[in-house]
Amino acid sequence: MAGGAIVNTGGGKDYPGKLTLFVLLTCIVAATGGLIFGYDIGISGGVTSMDPFLEKFFPEVFRKKQEAKTNQYCKYDNQLLQTFTSSLYLAALVASFFAATVTRVLGRKWSMLVGGLTFLVGAALNGAAQNVAMLIIGRILLGVGVGFANQSVPVYLSEMAPARLRGMLNIGFQLMITIGILAAELINYGTNKIKAGYGWRVSLALAAVPAAIITLGSLFLPDTPNSLLERGHPEEARRMLRRIRGTEDIGEEYADLVAASEEARQVQHPWRNIVRRRYRAQLTMAVMIPFFQQLTGINVIMFYAPVLFETLGFKNDASLMSSVITGLVNVFATVVSIVTVDRVGRRKLFLQGGAQMIVCQLVVGTLIAAKFGTSGTGDIARGYAAVVVVFICAYVAGFAWSWGPLGWLVPSEIFPLEIRPAGQSINVSVNMFFTFCIAQAFLTMLCHFKFGLFYFFAGWVVIMTVFIALFLPETKNVPIEEMVLVWKSHWFWKKFIADDDVHVGGNHLQMDKNVKGADA
Repeated sequence: MAGGAIVNTGGGKDYPGKLTLFVLLTCIVAATGGLIFGYDIGISGGVTSMDPFLEKFFPEVFRKKQEAKTNQYCKYDNQLLQTFTSSLYLAALVASFFAATVTRVLGRKWSMLVGGLTFLVGAALNGAAQNVAMLIIGRILLGVGVGFANQSVPVYLSEMAPARLRGMLNIGFQLMITIGILAAELINYGTNKIKAGYGWRVSLALAAVPAAIITLGSLFLPDTPNSLLERGHPEEARRMLRRIRGTEDIGEEYADLVAASEEARQVQHPWRNIVRRRYRAQLTMAVMIPFFQQLTGINVIMFYAPVLFETLGFKNDASLMSSVITGLVNVFATVVSIVTVDRVGRRKLFLQGGAQMIVCQLVVGTLIAAKFGTSGTGDIARGYAAVVVVFICAYVAGFAWSWGPLGWLVPSEIFPLEIRPAGQSINVSVNMFFTFCIAQAFLTMLCHFKFGLFYFFAGWVVIMTVFIALFLPETKNVPIEEMVLVWKSHWFWKKFIADDDVHVGGNHLQMDKNVKGADA
């Protein structure tokens, strides 16, 4: 393109329709797919801090933990223990590629069903585990469930929601993740008090509850109009669109869906197509956003919250309670994002949350350095510990209304239909790969980086905040089928998209050289 921008880049078409009770209920049911991911994130850190669990499966860590003069930074440094946590995410990475095919060929709801069923089996195996091999196999099955659910649920929510409320409804997935984390932390706090020492079994086996919810719920979910069109059911798609929008006036939106579906049908190889120049912006975001999301350091807190707090000198019950507090903050801050995301937009939340996380990580790193230095030995007073918890909670809040929900929302809403399952699979697989890397490496990094680990993650948050400021355009209120207009009007990405690549409603978009594009 020689210059110029797109007409009507301010937010796309405002299709007729309202938020119907039917859409609200289906989105709530679909969002429960986030419970299994959240429950697992919350449960693993608590279980790995329980003495009976460590004594049975990881006796070396148990002995190191009992030694009074153990370096606080290093007492949980054990590769096998980290593999227990991280194996799930490697399995989810591989499963997400298979989930893309299921999602495209059979529909989004069946991908959710597969996710729920495999997670159910994994939960049973973990609860009954007699050795480390059973634990790892169970974790792998849990990972398959997470891979399928995380691939299908955000796409389903983005396709069902009206454009002006897509952010709010999509973040329901992240809200369920945070509720799952909080539920797991409360359960860990309770089961740790079981005197007989089998509390860890209860914690792991109760993962079957969120798995059963999404498994049963998926059986009653309708298909999205986009999926029905993609699979060759135009009349069903029209009826479903009328039902979810609550109006007969669906002509314009349906025409855009049909145009997107026809273009998608011409694409025989979405994995090959996604690397074409015209999709460079979407592909970059599908890789960089989940990559950066994991390097915020949030999983340091969420995976290992009890372990981390115990490492900071909290006693066992106190460490579990501190992680419950961060879980509560996580839930309430996600609600803030739900309320604000479609009003203030994605970019402002990304930038504000990033700034807040940078400050908090620097403060926490400095507070830990002052008490433990590089030796890792020392005690932490109750008041001092409370200050550490406050800043960790502020950090969790910043993540929970920015990178947490938006890391799933933005990639799920930016891809055109023809490459949407492939794009979401890349998003999930990158997320899971770096989640695996962080989970596998964190305890070792803590042992070697010591308090500098918080500075390490703060540096990455600076980089990702600058990336968002420069390269992510605002996507609020833009219909998914018109998202190409946003990229075509961006100062950097417009050079990758030719005029002939832009189709809306089946027609080539008319360009207006005199109209300014949307803000970068």
